[in-house]
Order: sequence, then structure tokens, then C-alpha cells
Amino acid sequence: MCGIVGYVGKREATPILVDGLRRLEYRGYDSAGIAVANGQGARLVRCRGKLAALEKLLAVESPRGLTGIGHTRWATHGRPSEENAHPHKSGSVSVVHNGIVENHALLRERLTAAGRHFSSQTDTEVLAHLIDQALIDGASSLPEAVRQALRQVEGSYAIAVLSDRHHDEMVAAKKASPLVVGVGEGEMFLASDAPAILDKTRQVIFLEDGDVAHLARDQVSITNLAGQPVERRPKTVTWTPGQAEKAGYPHFMLKEIHEQPRAVTDTLRGRLMLNNGDAVLWEKEVTEIPRRMVIIACGTSYHAGLVGKFLIERVARIPCEVDLASEFRYREPVIGPGDLVVGISQSGETADTLAAMNEAKARGARTLAISNVVDSAIARTSDLALYTFAGPEIGVASTKCFTAQLTALALLAIHLGRRNGALDDIGAVRFASDLIQIPFKMSETLQLVGDLKELARKHKDAHDFLFLGRGSNYPIALEGALKLKEISYIHAEGYAAGEMKHGPIALIDDGLPVVIIATKGNSYDKVLSNLAEVRAREGHVIAVATKGDTEITKYCQDVLWVPEAPPLLQPLVTVLPLQMLAYAVAVVRGHDVDQPRNLAKSVTVE
Repeated sequence: MCGIVGYVGKREATPILVDGLRRLEYRGYDSAGIAVANGQGARLVRCRGKLAALEKLLAVESPRGLTGIGHTRWATHGRPSEENAHPHKSGSVSVVHNGIVENHALLRERLTAAGRHFSSQTDTEVLAHLIDQALIDGASSLPEAVRQALRQVEGSYAIAVLSDRHHDEMVAAKKASPLVVGVGEGEMFLASDAPAILDKTRQVIFLEDGDVAHLARDQVSITNLAGQPVERRPKTVTWTPGQAEKAGYPHFMLKEIHEQPRAVTDTLRGRLMLNNGDAVLWEKEVTEIPRRMVIIACGTSYHAGLVGKFLIERVARIPCEVDLASEFRYREPVIGPGDLVVGISQSGETADTLAAMNEAKARGARTLAISNVVDSAIARTSDLALYTFAGPEIGVASTKCFTAQLTALALLAIHLGRRNGALDDIGAVRFASDLIQIPFKMSETLQLVGDLKELARKHKDAHDFLFLGRGSNYPIALEGALKLKEISYIHAEGYAAGEMKHGPIALIDDGLPVVIIATKGNSYDKVLSNLAEVRAREGHVIAVATKGDTEITKYCQDVLWVPEAPPLLQPLVTVLPLQMLAYAVAVVRGHDVDQPRNLAKSVTVE
């Protein structure tokens, strides 16, 4: 799985495919390839490694043709290699694929027994054989051959298919993995993510599960797996191509860290009413108040959910649980009517979160999606959708989508609190006024923190980091540790500061950097006690502290200052120094910050 691009039209396909793949490099991958059709059989060029290696091969001989598909692969079945790279070809059919064919072993055994020869270890090659066999057996068209093949498949997929017999057309299909069609003038585009084609067209069709799309130069027609026509109207994507570029920053991640004040502002805009402290989230008023809420998410979105628990219980006084989506449906959750299940996913396509949301719906709960991608799978399957407006996030390690998610959760807490009476007029106006100031405090934080190069050099060779926080800053300690792990490859753990004496204190010595969020608030004195305990064991303390705090400098070697903010909203500013610390350490260690090893932007398989 990873990035898919496709083109059918009036221009040479190869440059368009390569450009699209380059715009999808943020997703992480270990091999790349293209297939281009010209009426004389599709020509495949593929290789292990980055896109630069593929471009070297194409510089020697570039396939000519007006129809093509391309792919960047992140290995799931079979090691990274040229033979396992996509596209895969069987007979007249070439295929690229994201997802996992769960019954591939059974299908491979059946196809091998029928005389089919496999040249790779991938599950994807099964699809090429199935479609080619359907054409041989008399399928009336390429779309029909794809439908016949997919009816035998169990699992998830986003595929693009070429046939030597149908060189001026392409077929795409989707199930539990994202795929969009771009509509141009006399040409059609295909991609697994919209930024790959935004410079070509802003008219896109978001395919839904079960869709089979037939793309020709002048038209696109969509059916379901039974062959029945399906209508999908193009939507205008408002993101500009420039939003997906680095804008002068050395890395997308650094650009996106600095875009956070804007992302939070855009997520608040038009929703937060300062005159009465209300949050209007949907055009049609939603008055049903849940008896209980359950937030489900993975990774960084899970940490956002943990902060959301503090917000919802404190502001709206509604009991709220937070669960890992990957665990939720396997523990027979006690959930049903009266419960609101909130799924948080940057891409809106996270497989575990989607499955958990479907489980919640099946048990009678109402569902709400928080996502950065309009019409994404989780949003479409939910009763309600609350979109963040972070814009395209290219860096694999999420930053601006995280703070936009926190903002959406704050709005949700206000919305519910105003409707169940938990948030009175005075408290609502005060909280809304505090929230609207957060983007300015975020900009100030980024100025106060600076680039952290010297601090990064000091700790670049550390083997471990410990992150500590209390209250709503405990999830930020978890997020800080995750960011450092993701991009610097240094082992890091996040803990509730009060738990330090229950185990982690055994790790503290003069070689361990300990990052403690020690901002002013109800637990400030207790955090100072934690700081003293770390210093007594010669740990190196890096404190995130409130600007102007003269007491904190007695307890630590380094301080990362943030402006004063209300405790419930502090996570929106305290996370920024931790993002910058992770970024600076990774850069000093010489790592690929935007595409860390073994990670993908959207985890669309379980």
C-alpha cells in the first residue's frame, strides 16, 4: 500500500505519473513504479527505493503513451524489491493496489493449480491474474472483468487497472482504502490522495466503498460490484496546489508546525460565537444530548481524544471514555442507544477507527467523525461529521492536524455544554474568549521556542527520553514522546508525572533527559516536587514552563517557555515546544523528517 496515481487523456502519461507520485512521497514508501499503455502493450518500469531511482531509469528510456498508472509501495506482503514493486502485470492486465487481499493465499493456490505463474510475493499479483483470467473467459469489458475479480476478493483495496486490449481506458475500484478521480477537460486523473492531482484539476470525485469507476478521456462512469450504475458528482476542492508545497521551509513538518495558528483559526472560524459563547457546528441544529461519550482513535488522534476527555467532562459534564480503535471492537464493548461514539482520524480512512465506528453503529450508538478530509470514509459512515480545516498535512508525523483536532473537541465540548445547561452564560463567554486567543498564544510560543538547535545537539546521542505531564498535559507528554520516537528513532516514554515514583524513577540517571510540562496551574506545586526528584537523581530536566516563572529555573537545566493559558487549553500551546524538540533532534541526527522509516501517513489496513 501507499500512493496511487493514474492518467488517461491527450498528454504523455509518464511525466504526469511521476509528478503525481512525487506529490505523494509524504506517505512513505520503499519502492516505486509505473505502467504506460500505448496500444502495443503496457510497458512497466519499477524499482526498489525512492522515486529518484525510478527517475534515473526513466531518463534512459521513458515509456510513451497517453494512459498510465503509477505507485509508491510500502511493503506489507513481500520484502521491498523490484519484483514486489507495483505495478504488477499478468497477461494483458497491469494493476496497482493499496490495501490487503486477506484471502490471497487461497486465491493464489487456486490460480496456481489452474496453471498461473506468479513472479512476486505480493497479494496484489493475485488481482492481476484474476482480472486477466476474467478477460480470457469472455468478460464483456474491462470494468466487468474487474467486477468479476473483486467479487472473489476478501479484504481492502484501492486499485487502478490497465489492459493491453483497452489501452485508452482505465478502471479503478475502492473498498476501505481512499481513491479520488480528478475530472479535467479531455483527460481524467486518479490518485489515492487529492494533493497528487490538485495542480491538474480541482474537480474531484471521492469514490466510495464498492465503487468501480471506468475512466476514458472524456468521461467517467461508476457502477457497483453488481454492475448497477452509481451517480457521484464532482466536488470542488478548495485547497490550492501551493498549500501542498514547502513554501520556503526546509521540511513539510516544520512548515506545518508553523501553520498551526492558522489551522486553529480556520477550524474556529464561523463556528465560535463570542457574543454568547456558543459553538454552532452544523447547519441543522442537533439537540440530542448523549448520556455518555466514547472517543475512539489511533496514535496521535488517540492523544487528542485523551485531551478531549478533559474538555468534555469539565465543560459539558458528560461522562467520556477514550479507547484505542484497534482494541475497541475486540473487547465486546458495552455500548448502545444513548451513547455518542466519536471517531477521530486525520485522513478519515484509518482502518481500525472505521471498523470500530461500524461496530458502534451496529450496537445502536450514534456516531460522530472528526476528520480533516471531507467525504472521507469515516465521515460518510457516521451520523455526524465535524471537519477540521488544517489543510493538507504532508509530513507523516502529524502536527497541525493534532491541534486542529483539539480545537474541534473544544468546540464540541462547548456545543454540548451549552445545550445541556452545564456551561452557563458567563462561563461560556469566558471560555470562548479564551479559546479565540489561542492562535495568538501559539504564534507567541513558536517565537519563544525558536529553532532548538543547541538543545538538540546536546541530546542527539541520548538513548532514551522520559516525558512527564499532569492533567490535560499528560496526553501531551504521550504525544511528545511519540513525536520523538517517530522521527528521531530515539526511544521515548510518556507518563503521568504522578506515576513517576511507580516505576519510571528507576530509569533516571545522569544520562536521561526528562521533559516535564510544568506550566502554572492546579498541580504546579506537585510538578515541582517531580522536578526535584529528577534532579536529585542527576537527570537532565527540560521544562515546558509559563513565561515569567522565576521559580522553575531552580529545578532544571533548560526551559522552553510558553505564554500563560487556561489549564484546559494549555495543550494547544504546550505541544508546540515538544513538536519543535522532536523536529530539531531528528534534523541534527540526519533523518528524513517528512518520511520517517516504516511509517505511512494513512494506515488503511488493520
